[in-house]
Amino acid sequence: MTIIYAIDLLGTFAFAISGALVALDKKLDVFGVIIIAFITAVGGGMLRDILINAHPINWIGDLNYLYTIFTAVIFTFLFKSKIAYLSKTMFLFDTVGIGVFTLLGLKKGLSYNLHPIIAVIMGMISAVFGGVLRDVLTNKIPLIFEKEIYASACLAGGIVYLLILNFTIIPENINFIIAVAVVIIIRAIAVKFHLELPRIHNDLFTKK
Repeated sequence: MTIIYAIDLLGTFAFAISGALVALDKKLDVFGVIIIAFITAVGGGMLRDILINAHPINWIGDLNYLYTIFTAVIFTFLFKSKIAYLSKTMFLFDTVGIGVFTLLGLKKGLSYNLHPIIAVIMGMISAVFGGVLRDVLTNKIPLIFEKEIYASACLAGGIVYLLILNFTIIPENINFIIAVAVVIIIRAIAVKFHLELPRIHNDLFTKK
């Protein structure tokens, strides 16, 4: 098992827990909790694979993702009242996870000979659309549309990866780590200092 694969599973675990917690807050039954945890954890990668016609779809080709999700759901049921104390740890897993998901999705897009811009978008979809689907299914405004710098961090990391890939001779593994670090740093700074993207309130014809 490679380090990147292990981090991928840790990110899946963290995403599944976040989905399970949302489902529990919505008072869904056991089946509902499992479905929301599943969608949160692998929905982005599944959507990416459908869009680029990649087979087998991520979790179908690797049952470790399903085992990880079921373990996360059981963990959430057993330790829900204690998970709040692990919020910083879960945030770390989540943040590292979106960085890794972004780069894995981007690289998969490139392997299917997609235009680099489309490949970056596929990376972003891999990282954030599980959360979007979770929020839509639980009747919430998706987090990435509401306030936090989330998808933008993924796009920035993907762009950095492409720039290094095309304009330097830095080894692939180092490039991967640098790009993931960009996602993590932007996300962490945004959360720490409550940074948001600008909102559009007025246009050129609005009277002040």
